[in-house]
Amino acid sequence: MSPWCADCTWHSVMPIDPSTFNDTTRIILAAAIEVHRTLGPGLLESIYLQCLHWEFAARNLNFVVQRPIPIIYKGTTLDGRYYVDLIVEDLVVVEVKSVAGLLPVHQSQTLTYMRLTECAAGLLINFNVPRLMDGVKRLLNPRVNRADARI
Repeated sequence: MSPWCADCTWHSVMPIDPSTFNDTTRIILAAAIEVHRTLGPGLLESIYLQCLHWEFAARNLNFVVQRPIPIIYKGTTLDGRYYVDLIVEDLVVVEVKSVAGLLPVHQSQTLTYMRLTECAAGLLINFNVPRLMDGVKRLLNPRVNRADARI
């Protein structure tokens, strides 16, 4: 039995080589560590996001804030929209949290944003931890085709 869903085939879905976005995720994480080191845990997500905007600009990263994602169901665009916290270098979805602990739904949400935006990688960052890297999950989009990836 194939490990792919019925709609996927081996030739249409090829894994992305993480080395193509390692530099970007490294810079994003360095910025997040700087924000966490300066402010510490316990603040609202919106505060951490504002500080990340500042750090990304200081590091000359291209990023989009609160990009709306239309939801299309069976060919019909629905009235509702989702908003991705950050998309960096048109390659990495960054989802910011400030919660007691990351739940599976947070990872699912980030993976869905990655699929809808066709971004190859995602970083789920929870700032409400004593050591920031303990609150980071790096995710890869298994549906991004190597030839179509925004690298």
